Amino acid sequence: MARVIFHVDMDAFYVSVERREDPSLVGKAVIVGADPKEGKGRGVVMACSYEARDLGIRSGMPISMAWKKVPEAVYLPPNYDLYGSVSENVMNLLRPFAGVFEQVSIDEAFLDVSSEVPGFDGAAEYARGIKAAVRAQEGLACTIGAAPNKSAAKIASDLAKPDGLKVVRPEEVAAFLDPLPVTRISGVGSKTAQVLERVGVRTIGELARFPGPELKKILGKNAVWLWGIAHGLEQMPVEERPDPKSISVERTFDKDVSDWELLRRTLDDISHNVYLRARAQGAAFKTVGIKIRLEGFQTHMRERTLGSHILDEAALAQMAHDLTKEFEGNGRAVRLLGVRVANLVRPKAAQPRLVDFSDDSA
Repeated sequence: MARVIFHVDMDAFYVSVERREDPSLVGKAVIVGADPKEGKGRGVVMACSYEARDLGIRSGMPISMAWKKVPEAVYLPPNYDLYGSVSENVMNLLRPFAGVFEQVSIDEAFLDVSSEVPGFDGAAEYARGIKAAVRAQEGLACTIGAAPNKSAAKIASDLAKPDGLKVVRPEEVAAFLDPLPVTRISGVGSKTAQVLERVGVRTIGELARFPGPELKKILGKNAVWLWGIAHGLEQMPVEERPDPKSISVERTFDKDVSDWELLRRTLDDISHNVYLRARAQGAAFKTVGIKIRLEGFQTHMRERTLGSHILDEAALAQMAHDLTKEFEGNGRAVRLLGVRVANLVRPKAAQPRLVDFSDDSA
């Protein structure tokens, strides 16, 4: 029997929480991020409403650019403690609905509900019950994609936003994926899409029909998982995550970025987010690491271990900058930046508030 996997994604999570607290924001272009300072701000957009997205605003955009595009938008500073508390409530609500539960970021989770529903015949009704429970308890909307594997479920939820539900039965996976652009696959950015387009591959269906050995020559080891996703064969398990031994935050850019001033500002924002997560958990750290993904899927990780445990934002940010310096000036654009702290110690009474934190990209 095919697995039934749900991908539950909170809609524009940061903005939705702000609107719940202040209903006057409903219907307005809302941008959460750094202080724009009338176009002179130096931070980035962390999240934005669908109304703001329709006006060209995107997560990771310089806040100064956002101001120039939409000065009339409502600009709000991020309230991480509030978002963290609401996320914890949502995840605790979702967990009992799943046979196996996996939180993957502050606002999304995978649920293996194979043991909870009579196959795909009961998937839609069960998902509607989850959506109703989230709205009733937290006053928030979520979108659910259901499919026999994680990758198809995530693509389904992406396409069903906002406040939607999309069920892709096993026999429908190939037809569902076939016409979609390859960029719908998580991790396929503009550079990889350009490489594939040069050999005539623009859609997931064309990717599935492309000869495997030729694809491997073009994309190397990444061809294997791409080929599996394109064929609907991906079978990664939904896995429970124990209390984290590390805290990490990643930011994926809509387009590859070559502007290192913007990248440094983004790194500061990410470091700040990691620090707040560590502080909320009462966790001191001894190891700081960075993750950087360059154009063409080339991903590098670096880390440094200190002599003792600390909980210091300035030191965290400085180490993150030091670890990324080797990549500056190499002419390669950046697709993703991440900061991680590990080797954690917590007071025995402290309980982690969140399993994982990530960019609010939904």
